[in-house]
Amino acid sequence: MSASGNAVKKQRIDKVLSHMGKGSRSDIRKQAKQGLITVNDAVIKDSGYHVDPYTDRIQVGGEPVIYREFIYLMMNKPPGVLSATEDKRDRTVLDLLKQEYAQFEPFPVGRLDKDTVGLLLLTNDGQLAHELLSPRKHVPKTYEATVEGEVDAADVAAFAAGVELEDGYVTLPAQLTLMGRERGSKTLSQISLTITEGKFHQVKRMFLAVGKKVIFLKRVSMGGLKLDEQLAPGACRELTAEELALLGGGEAET
Repeated sequence: MSASGNAVKKQRIDKVLSHMGKGSRSDIRKQAKQGLITVNDAVIKDSGYHVDPYTDRIQVGGEPVIYREFIYLMMNKPPGVLSATEDKRDRTVLDLLKQEYAQFEPFPVGRLDKDTVGLLLLTNDGQLAHELLSPRKHVPKTYEATVEGEVDAADVAAFAAGVELEDGYVTLPAQLTLMGRERGSKTLSQISLTITEGKFHQVKRMFLAVGKKVIFLKRVSMGGLKLDEQLAPGACRELTAEELALLGGGEAET
């Protein structure tokens, strides 16, 4: 998998440093002329100088630059934020990123609805994203939800067989588990649902197909990756090497 990034060899040093958030190409050119950039302890004043970013020792102003091509982030997506790279009206998940992460230009892998919360993976590794989103891979995704209505054994059996959505599409078999119920003016069911596809608004549409309404939805896992419940809503962190391996990626770079 492309997570190792070691296919990259010689690159211009201004490209390497701008990728790592050390400034624009013109900023880096100025730093080079000021003698602030060294490669293997030699001062480099040509910003077009070629380096191997993985093996050469690069420093800017005496600070080491540890190069990496890809970044892998787990976000606990909050409600009211779009799973998109840009939007003219609403905030997107990219607006929540620190600059140290944003400089890698990651994108969300798949989408969560604006009001859906929980696990969202962001990366700039297109190959890994393709593998996770490919319909042929049937990567399991697990959600926890509050559903208006009484989820019962008949619903569990219907989901296991595949339900017909309003447009005639029959979903793949899904594993529905009832976690609990609250009875008041309305009956609310707490459920867990694992699906292996990702149609538009799929979870909500599946429950509508059996006459019920999802009023809260949270994704808790994707493949072998589970949401870190210590992450505050809107916060994110890099995946560990073990977590990245669960997704089929290479070793995370440290």
